Amino acid sequence: MQKQSSISYWSMPDDAVLSHFHSTMEGLTSEDAAARLKEQGENSINKQKKTSQLMMFVHQFNNPIVIILIIATIISAITGEWIDAGIILIIVLASAFLSYLQEFSASNALEELREKVQVKSLVLRDGKIIEVISKNLVVGDIVELSAGSLVPADGLILESLDFTVNQSILTGESLPTEKRSGVIPEDMVIKDRANCVFMGTNVQNGRAKVLIVETGENTEFGQIANQLTLRPPETDFERGIRHFGYLLTQIMLILTLAVFAINVIFKRPAIDSLLFSVALAVGITPQLLPAIISITLSKGSRIMADNGVIVRRLNAIENFGSMDVLCTDKTGTLTEGTIRIDGAVDANGQESEAVYRLAYINAALQTGMTNTLDDAIVEAKNMDISKVKKQGEIPFDFTRARLSVIVQEDSDSPPTMIVKGSLNSILGICSYVQLGDEVKAKDDTVLKDIEKLYATWSNQGTRILGIAQKNVEIKEKYVIADEQDMILMGFILLSDHPKPDVLETIVDLANNGVSLRIITGDNKLIAMHTAKAVGLDVTGVLTGDELRKLSDESLWNKIETTNIFAEVDPNQKERIILALKKNSHVVGYMGDGINDVPALHAADVSISVNNAADVAKESADLVLLENSLKVLDRGIKLGRTTFGNTLKYIQVTTSANFGNMFSMAFASLFLPFLPLLPKQILLINFLTDFPALTISNDTVDAELLKSPRSWDIKLIRNFMIIFGLISSAFDFLAFAVLLILFKASEEVFQDSWFTVSVLTELLILMVMRTQRPFFKSKPAPMLLYSSILVSIFTFALPYLPFHQLLNIDPIKPQILFSMLIIAGLYIVVTEIAKHYFYRIKSNQ
Repeated sequence: MQKQSSISYWSMPDDAVLSHFHSTMEGLTSEDAAARLKEQGENSINKQKKTSQLMMFVHQFNNPIVIILIIATIISAITGEWIDAGIILIIVLASAFLSYLQEFSASNALEELREKVQVKSLVLRDGKIIEVISKNLVVGDIVELSAGSLVPADGLILESLDFTVNQSILTGESLPTEKRSGVIPEDMVIKDRANCVFMGTNVQNGRAKVLIVETGENTEFGQIANQLTLRPPETDFERGIRHFGYLLTQIMLILTLAVFAINVIFKRPAIDSLLFSVALAVGITPQLLPAIISITLSKGSRIMADNGVIVRRLNAIENFGSMDVLCTDKTGTLTEGTIRIDGAVDANGQESEAVYRLAYINAALQTGMTNTLDDAIVEAKNMDISKVKKQGEIPFDFTRARLSVIVQEDSDSPPTMIVKGSLNSILGICSYVQLGDEVKAKDDTVLKDIEKLYATWSNQGTRILGIAQKNVEIKEKYVIADEQDMILMGFILLSDHPKPDVLETIVDLANNGVSLRIITGDNKLIAMHTAKAVGLDVTGVLTGDELRKLSDESLWNKIETTNIFAEVDPNQKERIILALKKNSHVVGYMGDGINDVPALHAADVSISVNNAADVAKESADLVLLENSLKVLDRGIKLGRTTFGNTLKYIQVTTSANFGNMFSMAFASLFLPFLPLLPKQILLINFLTDFPALTISNDTVDAELLKSPRSWDIKLIRNFMIIFGLISSAFDFLAFAVLLILFKASEEVFQDSWFTVSVLTELLILMVMRTQRPFFKSKPAPMLLYSSILVSIFTFALPYLPFHQLLNIDPIKPQILFSMLIIAGLYIVVTEIAKHYFYRIKSNQ
């Protein structure tokens, strides 16, 4: 795709740029936007493009072992064994198609979930502001941005008010950059283009109206996406699977090559030996492991979506199940999240209509950031401020924790700066206090009286905002330095009541091994009151000021006994998360605002809500459709279920594969024939894939959901070796019975071993899927029924018309009876070994 514009739009007047893109200050029409979207394509970059169905199917063959098998099959056909070669090829293609269907279903399900939490933009279309999915923006659109917005595409600023943007993703600069409309020199580099915004950056403060000039791959972000989009840090789960895959692959390659070499040395047909060795490799390699993990995680994500948790990044499910510490703000999770105005009082604590009017003017006229607090102040009372004229604004930011609006009541009176914010922030800029009809200096006596009021209200769970004002001179622009020598006028009292069911949820989280930490910007008295009101035992409290005085080492020690962090800023939230991770905790963080983004990035599991700020939602791994800890608790259980089923498949498959590999390799040393034909090995693998693919629906024992779980490669390695060797021991017993007791020929041996291999794999799946005795843990219906159907098919196969093509004939009843006895003994011994294996593990 070519660049949509070749003009230096940042160095041109606004009207010239609008004309070039055939747009106006009223935006595009819906018809024009639809036509442009069809012509320009979606506003997304390469990495977000969906894999085609054909490529997804081709990807199933992206395995060197499968490629070797296909080549060997073709060679076999050329040499005359075309029937056997055709059968093997059909089985390989059928297995690939089965994996493709599952992956296609999983991919579609994930896309559907992501659609539910797409970022949207406010766009001028047909002269009206509407909400549009950001990927449907086109060049010429005019969008409105405000604090918390993600910049959806590259654009030229047409209008702005105290507008700052964090563009570190492009420039590396951590401090927000002020942006404004205007014309700048053509030779300005990206970081100095103060009249432009770029895709992927986010708005920190203020508002702006922006003309979209580049979308998708044509944006600055899109042009360098390959350099910017680095692979996210590998999780312990991914690392464990990768290392374990390397281990299995190494063992498989060594033994497979050895088996091939031995068969050639024994002067067995080279093509048959090659096919046997490669088929053995296919049978013993956990080739479905990536597909099973993807399917299981996708299935889990769909179940979680039904329970109100949208998974944006599938790998987060593993960390969700492993999470043992959850950090959250109290607002909206422990409390109802609905701010109520309890009143406005003066500095003496007396009801004051004048103080409320100042707060009302500040909330109604500010345009820097839409928020529920100002909405609540405006909606609580209806005041006529039609004659009040706004002269300026200093937007809210989380460092100052206050917002200033400069207004003029009439032309004869001087402008007044009205400041609203956290009490400590307001007291810091006040030199005077309005007490009745007098304005007094802010001395120690006055401060003590204010502190008494503050403590009384805070202990009742009431949040306090300070209101201050002063007369100022008329000027073109007001800055933070103007916020000084203010007069404290009074306070706005706010409340947010605890949720009625939050105690039950906290208890459930504790019972599931997840401890709760409150991290809030509110003062510690309010935080403590809320904690006690919801039944959370306060074990320790740290404030932002106390955190600043603690070294990292001191914090690591202190953090284990502290569950309330109050009066903290965004960087301190991140520091708390990192300290918990340093102490080997798997940490979840739940946040919904701009100030939560550093902590969301730092957490192992980042959680937000669907009505969060865009930048917070985009930073999150999981998005809750309800702002509730209850839905989060359900999500944790579902995450552990998903993780448990993934580990279940890994344990069962790797142990069975290892046992089969060892048995086949050993048997080929002393048998005068191949223990199984290549097509029979592949058919076993294909048949046992069906139940394995349904394991994502399986039930997980309740006791395994009670505590966090994580990948343990040592445990799985020991599991594989111990139960693999047990499997091989009974394989050797079956070999001995067939060869010594029944004097089995090559055909009888292969027929018998084929049948018993399928049945024991299905039986052992039922046994090893639970740590309980298998008869005390009910499998999911789909898993059980698919296993029964495969068993019936295996018994019926020798009697089907095409059985001779597979070289599978009916076996004698006495041989079948003997094999079933061995299978029964195998189940009993495995059950005993499983009991002691998990008992030893639990005592470690």
